[in-house]
Amino acid sequence: MPAADARAVETLDTLPAMGTAFARALVPARKGEARVPSHAVRVDGVRQDLDRLAAYTRVCGYTLRDAVPATWIHVLTFPLHVSLLGDRRSSVRLVGAVHASNAMTLHRPVASDERLALEVHAEALRPHARGAMLDLVGTARVDGETVWEGVSTYLVAGLRAPGEPVPVPREPFEPHAPQAVWRLAPDLGRRYRAVSHDPNPIHTNRAAAKAFGFARPIIHGMWTHARALAALEGRFGDAYSTHVSFVKPVLLPATIGFRATAVDAGLDAAVTTRDGVKPHLLMSVRSAS
Repeated sequence: MPAADARAVETLDTLPAMGTAFARALVPARKGEARVPSHAVRVDGVRQDLDRLAAYTRVCGYTLRDAVPATWIHVLTFPLHVSLLGDRRSSVRLVGAVHASNAMTLHRPVASDERLALEVHAEALRPHARGAMLDLVGTARVDGETVWEGVSTYLVAGLRAPGEPVPVPREPFEPHAPQAVWRLAPDLGRRYRAVSHDPNPIHTNRAAAKAFGFARPIIHGMWTHARALAALEGRFGDAYSTHVSFVKPVLLPATIGFRATAVDAGLDAAVTTRDGVKPHLLMSVRSAS
């Protein structure tokens, strides 16, 4: 991949329509060498939809505030993820890729009425024992100031990347009784789809879920991330970094557990099975000040 200052940028007039972009993403990945575009895609002056934001906060469990959560800005960049990997120069498709982890930094509070310049590029294409991994790196700027950064790491089975795979260590986890129990309704995937505009059918359609090896539809990993972060509102500052590992999908409907622990640097949390024995998601939150 080229250096950031040498990377070409394709500026779009508007965020891509998810129906069209996702139709390209449904085309199966071509087997063989993993390739991703070397350019970035960007949209300037993105106005936040306040009605959609309010619905998003309700579905994810946030309190509606003037400042938006970091996960909301990820949702706004997601059409650029789909568009970039739907490019003819990419052999990777987002459908079928496994969202392995996500990291975000909110550098300062972002108001819901601020217009955003959103940009996404792919980097760090690397081998994995099961295929290839890559990072989709997003930024959000306001008047040239970087206010948010995010890295979504995906695993794509069946493709090759140069080099030898480096083992990815598992994050430590100790079973504990949950501090809270959440009951997820069968229609949660549809409700999150309505606010996230992520139309992947494995979250809403049983047949599609079975085609990808799941007995039932699974809730979006970014809903689980958002719900866990919402559960900690008020326990970290206005500027923060968060990292999650998506360990095991949550099939709908479900009853799951949540536990958070204060550590010297911030907070660690886990979304688990209802008994707290196995993790679905592991999360850390740290002050970015």
